[in-house]
Amino acid sequence: MVHKLIEELGSGTKGMMTHKRIISYLMHNHFSTIPDLAKEIDLSVPTVTKFVMEMVESGYIVNYGKQETSEGRPPNVYGLNPDAAYTVGVDIKTFCLNIGLMNFTGDMVDCQIGVDCQLENNQNGLETLVRHITDFLDRHNSVRDKILQIGVNISGRVNPEQGYSYSMFNFEERPLCEVLSDRIGIPVRIDNDTRAMAYGELLKGAVQGEKNIVFINISWGLGAAFIIDGKMYEGRSGFSGEFGHFSVFDNEIICRCGKKGCLETEVSGQALHRLLCEKVRDGQNSILAQKILSATDEVTLEEIVEATNKEDMLCIELVEEIGRKLGRYLAGLINLFNPELVVIGGSLAQTEDYILQPVKTAVRKYSLNLVNRDSAIILSKLQNKAGMVGACLLARNDLFEL
Repeated sequence: MVHKLIEELGSGTKGMMTHKRIISYLMHNHFSTIPDLAKEIDLSVPTVTKFVMEMVESGYIVNYGKQETSEGRPPNVYGLNPDAAYTVGVDIKTFCLNIGLMNFTGDMVDCQIGVDCQLENNQNGLETLVRHITDFLDRHNSVRDKILQIGVNISGRVNPEQGYSYSMFNFEERPLCEVLSDRIGIPVRIDNDTRAMAYGELLKGAVQGEKNIVFINISWGLGAAFIIDGKMYEGRSGFSGEFGHFSVFDNEIICRCGKKGCLETEVSGQALHRLLCEKVRDGQNSILAQKILSATDEVTLEEIVEATNKEDMLCIELVEEIGRKLGRYLAGLINLFNPELVVIGGSLAQTEDYILQPVKTAVRKYSLNLVNRDSAIILSKLQNKAGMVGACLLARNDLFEL
């Protein structure tokens, strides 16, 4: 059913374009009466009625019954059929995967959070990724033929329009999305992980109608995403948001990009991990000291976040220092973009006020008062599910956006 829908919508006929407009509208507005829908897409009520009835018959739209009104005859309300189609979102983290299945109305049906998996950037790593995705699909074999597309999030330089990743699994001349599609048997799109997180927050998370937003992803690395006038900003080649690679520190720490002095070297989960281990080995105390000093067991970023929330003083001090540094350079982005909202997401956002308050203090100190007073700074609502949710939504909406 779904493959036929995508084929028909890709035909470019006037009727199919109208179907696409109706689906797109219902994706963003959930429900609508036929008169309201006709007004929105600028067609006559009889014409829209014809198209809606066709899609009801095909099973993509459902009649949800009468709308309550204070006067007159109550109209019928229509919306997407949740079981008509599905998307899958795969969020690749440094040490794990998050994989989820979302229905046509944008509700998460199933998810696996924190699947233990550290993907090496080689052919074996790609094979491991494919295996995890196919194993997840096997769990949902009953709806496999209804899956429209799989969204895969990758950190670093990703061109979603062309389907290339230049930071990971760039082994062939073919786009990575094409390689994955062939291996899995379902269309795949790829995107930058931070951008997908921001999209999840835009549609299902912390954003409440704001149109100009900066999203900060402070996890093992540091990235940013920008929403301008309600639309994701990708840049010329899809490479926007490399906030972590501002060259701002005079240090000898080599960044993952190969350069020295990047913001990410001192403002990231990786930096927090390095600093904590250094200070413990220099004799400072932490509830993680025994594990850090062990030669056989390495402390994880999740454990550091948990220790911070358990009021480990050394972890708190380091998180607050990272928050102050982040706030200083975030102030520059606020001066540039004058956003309505800044959302802090990623692993370190789970330390909540321990990182949020130092960020806010530094932003007030280093940004222009007339600019920062219009910019609310809040934490991610979706937390560790943001990327997975965003990947599912991008995989769905990408097919129907006009």
